[in-house]
Amino acid sequence: MFWLLLIVACLVWVMNSKLENRKIVELSRKLPGDLPSWPILGHAYLLRGSDEDQMKVFQKSGRLTINRGGLASYWVANRLYIMVADPVAAEVILKKCLDKDYVMKFLQFLVGNGSIYAPETTLGVQMRAQLSPNQAFLDALEEITQLVATRMVQPWLYADCVYSLLPQYRRAEKCRSLMYEFVEQVIKTKRMEMEQRAKTNSQQDPEVFSPQSFLEMLLESSQLTDHELAEEAMVISVAGTDTSAVAASFTVLMLSRHPEVQDRVYEELCEVLGDSNRDMTAEDLPRLKYLEAVIRETLRLYPPVPIIVRSVEQDTDLPSGLTLVKGVGIVINIWATHRNPRYWGSDADVFRPERFLEPLKHPAQFMPFSYGLRNCLGYQYAMMSIKTVLASLFRKYRALPPEGADQTTLKEPLRLKFDIMMKDVHKFQIQLESRL
Repeated sequence: MFWLLLIVACLVWVMNSKLENRKIVELSRKLPGDLPSWPILGHAYLLRGSDEDQMKVFQKSGRLTINRGGLASYWVANRLYIMVADPVAAEVILKKCLDKDYVMKFLQFLVGNGSIYAPETTLGVQMRAQLSPNQAFLDALEEITQLVATRMVQPWLYADCVYSLLPQYRRAEKCRSLMYEFVEQVIKTKRMEMEQRAKTNSQQDPEVFSPQSFLEMLLESSQLTDHELAEEAMVISVAGTDTSAVAASFTVLMLSRHPEVQDRVYEELCEVLGDSNRDMTAEDLPRLKYLEAVIRETLRLYPPVPIIVRSVEQDTDLPSGLTLVKGVGIVINIWATHRNPRYWGSDADVFRPERFLEPLKHPAQFMPFSYGLRNCLGYQYAMMSIKTVLASLFRKYRALPPEGADQTTLKEPLRLKFDIMMKDVHKFQIQLESRL
């Protein structure tokens, strides 16, 4: 009986909330979506199913939003979200609406109060993931991101009092505890190493440069506790390392499907580096213009972060004359914005790196690492690291589709899934062939 009363009370609250804010309801009518809405749940029912099903919803709703002129509304229970697939509107929103939406609090379960953006080079610890595929930290990271992503898109899991009773919560808590135990142990070990190093510094040549990890720099320059340092390290592990790795993986996958583009990348590498075996330098990277165009085109079609969410905290006027009212959420559909034919042409779904050898029509039409004041601070570093990894790989190897791959399938778009980041359903399968 108690649970029945609780459910009825929740339903009444949802209905009353919709009626109380008529401005929000009026806005939803001005920006109708083309997907059916259910009573109480709104459009949230669409997000049930697997992580691949959820990504399909973002793709379908994104295309429908493009057809609506780049703006459309969707209800998630009593919360109205405006989906954006137009760079003009996105630019204004991302500059004026700086607050992250409510659903981002679920990611805070993992990263705590750590900062949102940072570069890759984090702990100064060799994870050796390739040599130990069952690495507990990485296994826990993969599982907890899937759990968090599922909760973010399913409002019936939002209430902490409900979620804490479910087995998903216990699995997430187990993963989180394992990860924090690992990172906090690394911090303690690193403190001891640095203390020992300080005792022997007087015997070392002061001119010798010793590179530092991000963790070592934090330990030297901050007064953070070990737990606060662990939160920062967790943010970097989640938001920095994985995005670059996913972007590089998508690029290798696309080059395996487009041998003529891969040949041109190799020709450029030969022009810049010759037939030497020397290491890449920072001076080489700006000269790899076609490789950068290939990376950008891959990021356009397959951005690691396909959507970002914001909250409208004060009425915001758009160039179209529409006013976004306080209290609505915003979903910037990056995947759809990157495929808007108004800005990318009729071949917006085609992999064509040459389009990035020409100026863009609008600065916000390409935003794989967000846009505005809260864009990724590590964007340039990420591009440099991705370019370095790919250049080093394609100097020595040729990427091929997996053995026995169906040629017809290779011409189709990749199957995608959503677990905070967008990834390939088939886990980026390729073959590598030595060029030697």
